Amino acid sequence: MRRLVLRRLIQALPVLFGITLVTFAMVHLVPGDPARALAGQRATPQILASIRHQLGIDRPLLQQYWHFVANIGRGQLGYSFLLHQPTDTLLAARLPTTLFLVGYGVMIAVVLGVPLAMISATHKEGWLDHSIKGSLVVGLGLPSFWIGLLLIAFLALRLRWFPVGGAGSGFPGELWHLFLPALTLALSFLAVLVRSLRASLIDVLDADYVSLAVLKGITRRRVYVRHVLRNALIPAVTIVGLNLSYLLGASVVVESVFSVDGIGNTLVNAVLSRDYQLVQGIALVFGVLVLMITLAVDVTQAALSPRNELA
Repeated sequence: MRRLVLRRLIQALPVLFGITLVTFAMVHLVPGDPARALAGQRATPQILASIRHQLGIDRPLLQQYWHFVANIGRGQLGYSFLLHQPTDTLLAARLPTTLFLVGYGVMIAVVLGVPLAMISATHKEGWLDHSIKGSLVVGLGLPSFWIGLLLIAFLALRLRWFPVGGAGSGFPGELWHLFLPALTLALSFLAVLVRSLRASLIDVLDADYVSLAVLKGITRRRVYVRHVLRNALIPAVTIVGLNLSYLLGASVVVESVFSVDGIGNTLVNAVLSRDYQLVQGIALVFGVLVLMITLAVDVTQAALSPRNELA
């Protein structure tokens, strides 16, 4: 396990370098002038030149990139001239909200998805199976922002069960305020989770060792928990891990819909205002999070592998 983690960390180094390069290039390829966005349309050329010098964007691109990488090595992700705060300070304040939202969405999806997949697999090609698959297709076809707007219109404005937006304060307040955004994230990939887990469960249920365990008199509940569900979770973990990366991207839209003060909403505002140092810092953090998720998926798959149980 240690060698697996060390190998993945070494492999992540060139990927991390590529993330810094792509992030820097994409930010500088976006049309617009950060100095003009800060100073306004009526700013004189002298004021614009002074702002560009303060931002460092009047230097050659290679020098700007080296300065960006050097700051990362010192643990500095730049400075937001729009919000007048260091980027790492903003991330430290708003990243926990985004991570809590994504984790909350995954928890809701797992709580809903595992029972639905088990019901669908045990009633293969029955009316329950077709009903579950048919209802999930609807959620799969709707974009996340549209799901969020429907939940706001029905559960927040019509029934008044949940607040329209915000992140709340304290753990109970966050659970209540972030339920609709988390449910939006969960519904956006619930169909993928249920269908993949259903297929894995059906394959495992048809395996010879499951039939042998039943013939030996082992209770069906123990067979499900110890053999069927554990082995079926291995490919499902990969699906969840891949969708965690997707959910990080989807959180940008969901946070904007529900006015959640996380890094996703901050990224949208930074892009619109051409706060390029803040955009670079947030994009880099997103890339590192995706690498960490990939590492966690590999480690979890190795821990769930039946070969470890036989070792």
